[in-house]
Amino acid sequence: MNRWIILLLFFAVLGLLFSGCDLNNIADSNQTMPARNWSYADKVKVMVDITDSNKLYNIYFKLRHTADYRYSNIFILLNVKTPKKKRSRRYEFKLAQADGQWNGSGSGNLYTYTFPLLTRFKFPAPGRYELELEQNMRDNPLKEISDAGIKVSLIN
Repeated sequence: MNRWIILLLFFAVLGLLFSGCDLNNIADSNQTMPARNWSYADKVKVMVDITDSNKLYNIYFKLRHTADYRYSNIFILLNVKTPKKKRSRRYEFKLAQADGQWNGSGSGNLYTYTFPLLTRFKFPAPGRYELELEQNMRDNPLKEISDAGIKVSLIN
């Protein structure tokens, strides 16, 4: 009887460990900003190796800021680099409502967001790609940004 309980607990723990993993994520990175200040020089980067350019991917921007963040929006630049060329695109994301209510999910003084950048995106050719995010606001550094990140997921 004791063996069955141990075996059952083992498989329960194993199941919990694997259920927390998203096997479709090929990259998921976060960069903590020094002293909650995101400067132009603090670019968030991730490398992805694409073997099949026929597959579709979703690319997301992840952000956390404090309640003391001064603006209701944020502008960022996404740079997609290969050894041969670089493609850039500017995005604006709304972080708060007109009444000042934050759109993100809150935990204490931090608000968290995951915004789609490129959905159902096909990389043009197989190869190694560098995805790079930089803040594109007038303030440098941009205060009260806790961390920023990039997530790349394969679509089944």
